Amino acid sequence: MNPQRGASFVGNWLLAAFLAGTAAAAEPTFEQRIHVPEAELPPVRAITQGPKFHWFSYYDKLEFDPTGRYVLGMEVDFEHRSPTPDDVIRLGMVDLGDGDRWIELGESRAWCWQQGCMLQWRPGSQTEILWNDRQSDRYVCHLLDVTTGRRRTVPYPVYSVGPEGRNAVAPDFRRVNDMRPGYGYPGLADPHADQLAPADSGIFRIDLETGRRELIVSLAEIAKIPYPDGDLSQAKHYFNHLLISPDGSRFEFLHRWRIAGRSGFGTRMLTAKLDGSDVRVVDHSGRTSHFIWRDPRHILAWSWHKSHRDAFYLFEDRSGGKVEVVGRGLMTHNGHCTYLPGNAWILNDTYPLGSKREQHPYLFHVATQRIVPLGHFHLPPAYRGEWRCDTHPRFSPDGAKVVIDSPHGGQGRQLYLIDITGIVR
Repeated sequence: MNPQRGASFVGNWLLAAFLAGTAAAAEPTFEQRIHVPEAELPPVRAITQGPKFHWFSYYDKLEFDPTGRYVLGMEVDFEHRSPTPDDVIRLGMVDLGDGDRWIELGESRAWCWQQGCMLQWRPGSQTEILWNDRQSDRYVCHLLDVTTGRRRTVPYPVYSVGPEGRNAVAPDFRRVNDMRPGYGYPGLADPHADQLAPADSGIFRIDLETGRRELIVSLAEIAKIPYPDGDLSQAKHYFNHLLISPDGSRFEFLHRWRIAGRSGFGTRMLTAKLDGSDVRVVDHSGRTSHFIWRDPRHILAWSWHKSHRDAFYLFEDRSGGKVEVVGRGLMTHNGHCTYLPGNAWILNDTYPLGSKREQHPYLFHVATQRIVPLGHFHLPPAYRGEWRCDTHPRFSPDGAKVVIDSPHGGQGRQLYLIDITGIVR
């Protein structure tokens, strides 16, 4: 090689490496991206008021009716303690077309702070809602037509409802409450509390038309599936966080376990058909957290992978399927993720960050890798543990509005509406 050309090549290579390193160093962090001036944030308004407290809870349920006018919510007159079997919450909807008027709809004795009573609009219906309740010695599900007032009761509770509005799946809420208070319902004891992996407890499919229920996946069955990173023979098992796929063909669920004498719990993510067959272990990292179906074949989930460690990943729904990091690792904090209609945007949030304990709902544009913050909402220190108040962002059917739960306004937890029309359109 010509010495002058060789020197030129090395010099150019060093310059390119320096510039690349400088660009990488200058790449804004998530915290820098999320903190923008208030003037750049979309408009936010409270749609419920004190003195009582209002929230909706989980992020993967339909809070808006199909027209986008009515927003479901729950009402309670206390905070900062666990619910007891005697605590009753009121259910209602906010009429955005009539001055945010609160309309009473019912009540429930089967609820928790993090996931409420599974209150939601029934998929495929224009006017029906559903929620869980406790009647005597059992949990049930009510279905109410908010227009006619017609109500009927299915003798079993539900967790996730399919897109056709008929098939639902649910874990044993008694077991969930025994294993992780704050996600099950107080009032009924787990009859299998002394068993590690009972054969007659697990995931049930419920027909919302006939009221029939069948066990489709048992704890004993899933506990037998080998776990590559440890022995689960002495673990106590349970299921939580179920979600039916967008086409209604399969459902996702988290298998979790605790081992006596150890802190925390282990987790793996699985899917199965609606009859319980074709069970697949999609993520056995032990760290799976919040997730959403992007489409019938892919699941977005916060997890751990050797490529980027803790991050959001897109999992192909098959055992040993493709796993790819989402957003080049830009979404560096666990949150409650959903896709806006069309899948161009991911709606997400954070737990409280920094000394100000601010929660940050935000949008992530998949094609351009752009993060757009929706607000900075202070979470007072009293909101911790089981009765914390996550923002759990939920979107309207047209993808133009977002509602969150937050106590930042000084009236305890309330519902807040964020207009994102100027961002997504």
